[in-house]
Amino acid sequence: MKKLFMILPFVFMLCFTFGCQKAEEVAEEVGVAPLSDEDVAAIKALTIPFDEAALAGDWNTLVAFFTEDAVLMGPNGPSIQGRSALMGMIESLGMTITEHKIDLVEVDGYGDIAYARGTYVETFSIEGVEEPVKDEGKILTILRKQSDGSWLFAIWMYNSDLSLPE
Repeated sequence: MKKLFMILPFVFMLCFTFGCQKAEEVAEEVGVAPLSDEDVAAIKALTIPFDEAALAGDWNTLVAFFTEDAVLMGPNGPSIQGRSALMGMIESLGMTITEHKIDLVEVDGYGDIAYARGTYVETFSIEGVEEPVKDEGKILTILRKQSDGSWLFAIWMYNSDLSLPE
């Protein structure tokens, strides 16, 4: 049993290493290139106007960063699919955001699909709640390149680093 626990991490490392190499080989075979430096920069640059729209309460601009059929997967509830459902959820909260910062720490992908991993910090007020809520956590998102060369969020998953209130 002791040997098994010593060998398992090595086996997982080998699977991960060869699995990644295989993905690169398949992408090369079908002629899909890795993201360019320009694509990575464009994706990372999305966070600036995204944060600005959130701080301005400009929900139309904020929702426009998502594909028409985007999926938002937040904690402790069902997924929300589509721009109109996302807009409805945002508007129903009656939210005022006073701090919003997204930091994408990793961006990668091939062709017209990418993923980004990062963190967020936000402070917001909700109608009917006395104290502002400060939250911080992590995000994982999948983006799709549009025909005009821009990138939009297709799937957005986030969860808080904060403990649940007692």
